[in-house]
Amino acid sequence: MNDVQVKTDSDVRAAYLSAPELKLAASLIYQAYHDDPVFIELFDTGSGDYEQKLRAAIREELAAFWQANQPILGIYKGEALVGVACLHSPTDGFGSERFWHWRLKMMLSAGYVSTKQMIQKEQQIIDAVPFQRFHILSFVAIHPLHQHHGFGHYLMAAVNATLEDDSSSEGVVIYVTSDKYKAFFKECDYKTLAEITVGQVTGPLMVHYRES
Repeated sequence: MNDVQVKTDSDVRAAYLSAPELKLAASLIYQAYHDDPVFIELFDTGSGDYEQKLRAAIREELAAFWQANQPILGIYKGEALVGVACLHSPTDGFGSERFWHWRLKMMLSAGYVSTKQMIQKEQQIIDAVPFQRFHILSFVAIHPLHQHHGFGHYLMAAVNATLEDDSSSEGVVIYVTSDKYKAFFKECDYKTLAEITVGQVTGPLMVHYRES
């Protein structure tokens, strides 16, 4: 597990996750996105299996990120993982349709319609970005017991450090689907690039430009 060089308190560090930590990362992401309006739009079909579909989608996304060597960042307080962020670059051959086995597993666990809508959502994001090469910030999650203590800003500093290490990437974009997070990303120097609508949900696509 390699550390990411960001300025933090003495007992806080940023690092790329190891394979055994993916389950814990999936749990943090599930808690953070359980009430996300876009995931409710995609997976809540009224059949009572929303939680099962959401867990499966997060699990398959993380597995695909890991297999494609896309950055999965963690923030640690001591030895405890308290936050996670997942980046991927669609211009690295890791686009909206993922790999064939990802699509198959997603369809088996989340259903054909939800998988198709997920692909369409990401394609909308890709189409709205005017860069040749960029990263998408797919997930950002902080443990509920550690929120409002600065860990989110540490995590975004780690994302920025990863971006600055990739000289070919022009920026990081994120689709913000909850009003309460818009102010946070503005504080982190993210600017609105476009408005994206998924089903009945409309939110800003925000971008942080690479500095150097």
